[in-house]
Amino acid sequence: TESGMYISFDDGTSWKPFQLNLPVVPVTDLAIKNDDLIVATQGRSFWVLDDLTPLHQLNDDIAKRDFWLFQPRPTYRLRGSVAEHPVNAGKNAPNGVLFRYTFKTQPDSNAVVLKILEQSGQLIKSYKPKAKEKRDRLPIKPGMNRFVWNMRYPDAEKFPKMILWGGGTAGPKAVPGTYEARLVVGKDSVTTSFEIRKDPRVSATLADLQAQFDFLISVRDKLSETHVAIKQIREIRKQVNEIIAKAKGKHGGTEIEKNGKALVDHITKIERALYQTKNQSRQDPLNFPIKLNNRLSALASVVSAGDFRPTAQAIAVRDELTAQIDAELAKLHDIVATELPAFNRLVHDSGVPAVVI
Repeated sequence: TESGMYISFDDGTSWKPFQLNLPVVPVTDLAIKNDDLIVATQGRSFWVLDDLTPLHQLNDDIAKRDFWLFQPRPTYRLRGSVAEHPVNAGKNAPNGVLFRYTFKTQPDSNAVVLKILEQSGQLIKSYKPKAKEKRDRLPIKPGMNRFVWNMRYPDAEKFPKMILWGGGTAGPKAVPGTYEARLVVGKDSVTTSFEIRKDPRVSATLADLQAQFDFLISVRDKLSETHVAIKQIREIRKQVNEIIAKAKGKHGGTEIEKNGKALVDHITKIERALYQTKNQSRQDPLNFPIKLNNRLSALASVVSAGDFRPTAQAIAVRDELTAQIDAELAKLHDIVATELPAFNRLVHDSGVPAVVI
């Protein structure tokens, strides 16, 4: 109209303002393309309202519900990122699956979770209002909410002050296909399906993308196993050093110190093979060679740089690095199974608290 835009949900019997952030201005034309609404104005440029599908789905039954999860429109698996606050350009739609959901009233933040699942029902990741990471926090205000899933599976395990050069711990992007989302509030839930589509510019087949995903998941899992082992090594070393300090000057203290230092030396050698422990700043890898976990992480970064099947060379390097990591982890397992219990028995016989893992 001459004063803005209006919407009707009863075939034109009644109309309501549909202004949102559109200025009060004559609207001269409307067009719909790929479920986006394009609005031409008289003197105030043209505007785009992304994704009309929630309006298509809205009905009296949904309006009466205490909460509802709308079905997302198909999402293309694209690369790149979106500027959060562009100052001289329009803001693009987010790069990910955009979920819209409503609450009639403010829900209990401890009772709400959004679950992303594979079509088989296998859980990919859950998001909650009180998640530790800001990017994982689920908005739950009364009315309409939105949350963007970046299409990635969970990241690899991390440990404090970890520094990697040319690599990271990000989980791989989901393969194009059909998935499910489930919004749970207390004992009730709403489930909907959604589709991730392949970038039409990509020449790789679905089989190629699945092979890439399988490769990256295997690397992620091995990185997690490695980093959990590093955290275990550090916890053992911390406790052993505390016991040595407690036992100093006491009965059996000399023997405890001797065996404890030997144990610490053995696990530290494993840690240094898995991770470059000299790294203290982001530039330190320039001076100190990267170790097994960083080499594997960097390989994943290379393989994930495009939408392609991993090469035979990449697979060979992964298998070689995995074998070397497994050899170090086997050494750690043997120490935990034999040397650590022997140390604990020695400490017990001396009356000093032992190591607990």
